[in-house]
This record gives sequence, C-alpha cells and structure tokens, in this order.
Amino acid sequence: MKLLVRADTYVNIEVPESVPPAKCTVTQVLAALTVSLCSLVIGFASSYTSPALVSMRDNSTTSFEVTKQMGMWIGSLMPLSALFGGVAGGPCIEYFGRKTTILATSIPFIAGWLFITLAQNVPMILVGRVLCGFGVGIASLTLPVYLGETIQTEVRGTLGLMPTVFGNTGILLCFMAGTYLNWRHLALFGASLSIPFMLLMIVIPETPRWYISKNKTKRARKALQWLRSKETDITEELMEIEKTHIESERTATQGTIRELFKPNNLKPLLISLGLMLFQQLSGINAVIFYTVQIFQDAGSTIDENISTIIIGIVNFISTFIAAFVIDRLGRKMLLYISSVSMAITLFALGGFFYVKSLGIDVTFIGWLPLFSLIVYVIGFSLGFGPIPWLMMGEILPARIRGLAASIATGFNWTSCFIVTKTFQDIISLIGAHGAFWMFGLIVAMGFFFVIVSVPETRGRSLEEIEKRFTGPTRRMSAVANMKPMPMAC
Repeated sequence: MKLLVRADTYVNIEVPESVPPAKCTVTQVLAALTVSLCSLVIGFASSYTSPALVSMRDNSTTSFEVTKQMGMWIGSLMPLSALFGGVAGGPCIEYFGRKTTILATSIPFIAGWLFITLAQNVPMILVGRVLCGFGVGIASLTLPVYLGETIQTEVRGTLGLMPTVFGNTGILLCFMAGTYLNWRHLALFGASLSIPFMLLMIVIPETPRWYISKNKTKRARKALQWLRSKETDITEELMEIEKTHIESERTATQGTIRELFKPNNLKPLLISLGLMLFQQLSGINAVIFYTVQIFQDAGSTIDENISTIIIGIVNFISTFIAAFVIDRLGRKMLLYISSVSMAITLFALGGFFYVKSLGIDVTFIGWLPLFSLIVYVIGFSLGFGPIPWLMMGEILPARIRGLAASIATGFNWTSCFIVTKTFQDIISLIGAHGAFWMFGLIVAMGFFFVIVSVPETRGRSLEEIEKRFTGPTRRMSAVANMKPMPMAC
C-alpha cells in the first residue's frame, strides 16, 4: 500500500502487505541452526581484537611488543583477508556447492586460531588473523545464500537472521571471555567453537537450487523433501525452481561477467553493494574492534570492560527483536528505524567528544557514551546489520548469484578494512567528534538510499523477487517451454 503525503512529494511510504501465517519444520530450523554456528565463529573473530589487544600490550602475557600501529594491523588484517575469502567464495559455492563450501571454512578457522594460540611473535598472530579472515570472507558470503535457497518464504526473514543472532552471540561470548582469558587462551577457545558446526554440517543437505543448476533433479527432490518434511507435497515448489532455472538458462548470455552488466542483473547487484557500503561506513566495525579503547578515550565514569560487556549483551538481545519483527514489519521499515536511530546517536556521541575536546568537564554526562552506543548498536542490529546480508541472498538473480554475492561480499570487507584500518588515523586528523559526525552523516545518506532504491522482499519467494527485477517474460507455449527432465543423481 502507498500513502501519498502531498501532491509535490516523491517519497512513498511502503506498508508490506499481509502474508500467510508463518510455517516451519524442525529440519529447516536444524539447517539454519547449523550454518548459524559458523556465524558464531565469525562474530568471535570479528570482536577478538577488542579484548585481546589490551591483553597483548600487557608485558606479563607476551614476550614481544605490540605497538599501537601493529595493533591496528592485527585488527584490520582480518577484514582485508576476508575480502579475498569473499572473492574466492563465489566460484566455490558454484562449483563445490553451498554446503561443502561452508564445511570447508572450518579448516582456516581452526588453523588460524591455533597459529594465534601458539604465536611466539607478531607475524604468527598476523598469519592467524589472515587465515581466520579468509574463512570469515567465504562464510559470510555462503551463509545467506544457503539460507535463502533452503528456507520457506514465510519464515525466511526470521530464520534468515539466525546467523546474525549467532554472530552477535559470538561477539558477546568474546567480550565476556576476554575479561577472564588472556589473548592466547581466548584464541584457543575460538578454535574449539569451529568443531560443533563442522560436525553438524555433515547432517544437513545441499540446497535444492544448486542441485537443479547441476541437473541433479533426484538429489534436489530428496533435499527439498528433507527440508519441508516427508508429509509435505513439494511438487509445485520443485517445478517452480526448475522453471526459473530453465528460463534463466534460456535468457543467459555467453559470459557470466557480461551477465552482471545486463540491466536486470545490474540493478539488484548495485542495491546489494549500496546496502553493504552503508552498513560498513556506519562505523560499526570500528566500534566493535575498538570498543574498550573508545570508552577509555571518552573517560567514561563506567568501567570500560563492563561497558563493553553491556554493549555485547544489547547487541545480542536486539538481534532477537529483529528476528521476531522482520517478517511482520518488513525489511524497509527496519532499515528506516535503523538509520534514524544510528544517525541520532552518532551525532550525540560526536557532540560528547567535541565538548570533551574543548576541555570542559564532562563527568556529569559520563553515562552518555555508553547510552549512545547502546542505542546505536540496537539500531544497527535491527536493520543495517543483518538485512544487507539477508537481502543479498534474496535479491541476487540465481544465474549470477555466486559471482554477484562474491563481489558484494568482497566489497563489504574492503569497506570494513578501510574503516578499521583508518579509524585511528581519522580520529587523529579530525578528532573523535569529527569521526562520529562523519559516520552519522553517511548513515543519514543511507536512509535516503533505502527510500529510493531498496525493494521490499517480505513475503515473496526468490522466484517472485527475481521476476520483479527481470520484468514480465515473453509468454511461450507449454510445448515450447518443455525440456527433457534430467534424471542424473
């Protein structure tokens, strides 16, 4: 439904139409839970430097010196390596499958954490961060694609946010464990987190859509039946998947790279890139990577370690809220709420640091940094945190999904690297207040990007979403559309 506010207004307020009641199966929950355990490791790896760098600089726990500049490299090498993992992940999910690719990420995760645990010098820590980052890049691309291709439309939003829920659980776990464990023991704990998802990945099936793309119809039927339960008639859904695949094959150009630049494919890719850009330039990873240091610099009256744990708890709880309301309010509404709340709190946080830079006593508002970051994290976790990843698995056309997701993921981690690597330099150049004001301005721009460009995908199947971008297809007779059914297993 569209509400016209004024005759000279070009802003449409979209209210998602009602959708059928949500339905789900235990096997779908198991599949979502399994791949989301991988996201737990991602969250742990992303937040590791926040408590670990403080411990590394303690001479009693290290036999080598970790300078402030080297600490920035330890924090930013993971997203840089994730960029290459994201680029490698696209071909992997197309050739080896979504399931196999996720399972394989356990190798660099375990190896990376063990490198850090056994590190005798800074280069060994850097190697460990590179290996973990490579696994993060591959996994962050593959998880939304797997869930988007296996979960029913009615609960795709709710279950599709499970990786974010578990990712934030990993962040909270790292913050809490980091108050008791030094950087070596914390890394060893991270290595143990990869084992459960590695074992459970053996149980769940490959996605039916990948099997169809490889002409393995029998396996596709078996996988879809497992996901939808034995009592469910999957004939119609399987036929729709096959039909969409046949149409995409028929209209495909010769080169996959050339397909990206077709208007019907380029538009969803640009939307995905835009969401990734505003997600990272909101400054979230700078906040997560350097949470302890931010509170130390702010001179907050609340202990920085306690404040960090509170931020982790809020991040954890707010994602559950997002998972509960996303299939009720829709993606765009949550993005609106997210951008407005983040912009306001970033400007408020910048104001605090500006007043402090003038030499004014800010003790009477020492609670403001914690309060601002709490609201900021809530806003991020409701919208710009999970939804760009969720929509990447929804809006990218099946024919280019692997390559396009690889580009979007690589772009995301490139932006993440730039933000985390330059955060301290930006503070040195324009001050902490200028850095937070800059992030706030970017988030405000993201609000208008959502209004103008982002479609609502709530309640629509992947095939319906793809048709929305491709437009009406030329109708052909049933006989002309028929193709021999592949029977390979």
